[in-house]
Amino acid sequence: MSTADRDREANRFSARAGRYASVGANVGGVAARMAMSRLFGKEGTTNAAALAQALGGLKGPIMKVAQLLATVPDLLPPEYAAELQKLQADAPPMGAAFVKRRMQAELGAQWMSRFGSFDLKPAAAASLGQVHRATTTDGQPLACKLQYPDMQSAVEADLKQLEVAFALHRRMNSWIDTREIAKEIGARVREELDYEREAKHARLYGAVLKDIDAVRVPTVHPDLSTGRLLSLGWLEGEKILGFTEQDVEIRNRIAQAMFKAWWHPFSRAAVIHGDPHLGNYTVFRDGDEPAGINLLDYGCVRIFHPRFVGGVVDLYRGLLTNDEARTVHAYETWGFRDLDKEKIEILNIWARFIYGPLLEDRVRTVADGVKPGEYGRKQAFQVHQALKERGPVTVPQEFVFMDRAAVGLGAVFLHLKSELNYHRLFEAEIEQFSIDALMKRQGKALDAAGLARPT
Repeated sequence: MSTADRDREANRFSARAGRYASVGANVGGVAARMAMSRLFGKEGTTNAAALAQALGGLKGPIMKVAQLLATVPDLLPPEYAAELQKLQADAPPMGAAFVKRRMQAELGAQWMSRFGSFDLKPAAAASLGQVHRATTTDGQPLACKLQYPDMQSAVEADLKQLEVAFALHRRMNSWIDTREIAKEIGARVREELDYEREAKHARLYGAVLKDIDAVRVPTVHPDLSTGRLLSLGWLEGEKILGFTEQDVEIRNRIAQAMFKAWWHPFSRAAVIHGDPHLGNYTVFRDGDEPAGINLLDYGCVRIFHPRFVGGVVDLYRGLLTNDEARTVHAYETWGFRDLDKEKIEILNIWARFIYGPLLEDRVRTVADGVKPGEYGRKQAFQVHQALKERGPVTVPQEFVFMDRAAVGLGAVFLHLKSELNYHRLFEAEIEQFSIDALMKRQGKALDAAGLARPT
């Protein structure tokens, strides 16, 4: 019996066909307008806003893909990136009757008896599913993430549309090769559909961060989880934007916890959370005092080979000491090919921006005077212009989410207006760095979580 025969929600042609129609109808008209506008030299913010509006009406995985595209430097014109970054991915929630049917499909006819309580009204809705508050039979609070129906078919349909869009991009803008970017986005979005894998990610993060008091990871409840239902312990917290006007000491404490949440797993297990948007963490209190962050979502986690982390360290050391050979070695380790002096300088524009706060041994903000929505746009424009003259450059697959995480994390620090010595924080994470030691730690952590080691 095939997977499709066993699983009514496997990747189905009928569901894909319906999705093709809805995506094509909404985006096709905008694409035609964009082509005409480009032909007559009038492309601008009007078309960008129209595209964002079309995608916003679709919801589902195409929304997530759009948000990912907006964070890849130099992939989209600034006006398009700015509009797509506004998308909030808040899908219309499933109604109570529909939720009951979904839960029965996942846990059986007596599913309600397995919970102490279950709120049929969602606490949050996003692009691929929605979250419900519940309790275990012994009263432990839960966050139950329930996937929308037919998401596998929707993802495959939307990714096929993405392939078409990328092919058009390569024909119109030959200075950046997007094929590896498309592969990476496709792989990560498909992984996000697998809630059993996400449960393993959560267990991995729980183990890696177990000694970091400032970062809390929810407990997985496997007896109440399936491939499309993930039940985690509920972590009480407050939105991070509610702390942007607090005393600098509090803002710095939150920012330092964020730094730990991203860089500690990277340096200890070669994994990074690839989706640092504001909905994926909250601030918890110890008594009345804000004390750290809750890390809530584990769908978009990137597992790297330890040599990639070695490249990150090499590039940092190379920029710090103006060691050109080490810098070039780092780019080649990441997978950049056919580099010459001019292309290296282009890459260095972006690298100096990303690494800038880490290179200066002083207390500073991430980027004084820069608005969060404009973070990195100047450097992206410089890279864009230079690549038009010297390209093309193929962006390696592993680079995409590493870069997205760095830019997203920097934007959080901008929101908080934190003032920290990022150099010393980073040095503490990579102290006595060794690829061999990292490989051993990572292997042990991945094996314990039930995740495959990278090849």
